Amino acid sequence: MESTIGQASIPVAGAHPRAAAADPHCVHRPERPESRRALAWVLVITLGFAAVEVAGGLLSGALVLLADAAHMLTDAAAVGLSLFAAWIARRPATANKTYGYYRLEILAALVNGALLIVLTVAIVLEAVRRLQAPEAIRPGILLGVATVGLLANLAGVAILHRAKGESLNVRGAYLHVVSDLLGSIAAIGAGIIVALTGWLPADPLLSIALALLILVSAARLVWEAVDVLLEATPAHVNLAALAEAIAAVPGVTGVHDLHVWTVSSGMVAMSAHAAVPDAVPHQSVLDEICRRVRAFGIQHVTVQVEGERCVMGDR
Repeated sequence: MESTIGQASIPVAGAHPRAAAADPHCVHRPERPESRRALAWVLVITLGFAAVEVAGGLLSGALVLLADAAHMLTDAAAVGLSLFAAWIARRPATANKTYGYYRLEILAALVNGALLIVLTVAIVLEAVRRLQAPEAIRPGILLGVATVGLLANLAGVAILHRAKGESLNVRGAYLHVVSDLLGSIAAIGAGIIVALTGWLPADPLLSIALALLILVSAARLVWEAVDVLLEATPAHVNLAALAEAIAAVPGVTGVHDLHVWTVSSGMVAMSAHAAVPDAVPHQSVLDEICRRVRAFGIQHVTVQVEGERCVMGDR
């Protein structure tokens, strides 16, 4: 005898697209309109300041401002990608995509993390070149534009700070804005040092130090996104403890084929086979398993109950 609980989110003709959420064994990730609004505001701020930097660079002839404007435009593209992924992830599931488009947010996080790594490498290479051949800068204009940039980036960080923990996608956009903020701080520091001492290597040295800090966060983001795509067990789930919790349910005599994975940020799924004697009421066992599994932060549960004859047949 076998029983199965849990369901894929396949819309039924004529049914409400969210009807599947009524299943007590299938809890879907909540909507996050705040994240999308935050990303939209940051995109507007980033594009606006990039335009200011382009104008400032052309008027002053400062290459550093034009280079940072290019960096800001790249970050705007990254934030735009995150916003697009967050928007399309809202599309309902279909018979072909039973989990919907949630994974697009993970892909966006992976692309953003990889882009940050490429940018940090480019910054280090440019900094090394400037150490070998220092270029004169106008500290007055640099300080003025960098200060405006600092204010703009502080606004962006403040907007995304609360939402950054909601998904890897938003966290990727947040790291891009933080990299801009650190860049503004480095530019201000370099401008002050050059203005007071005339020591030109200050700019590339500060850039290298900040690039290394950004690289650590970017590498961690990429690693977490790859873990999700490889369907690794989430870090917060102790698989051995979960198996013990299921096996401890009255009536369960064994647990096997236990799998836990992340569909998208905030949506963890589990599947398992539980051996239960035929004489034991299966529904009560299933309900208790699901109750215990919820304590591990797992929202989408599928359990196949195997009776004695099925288990003996497997042997």
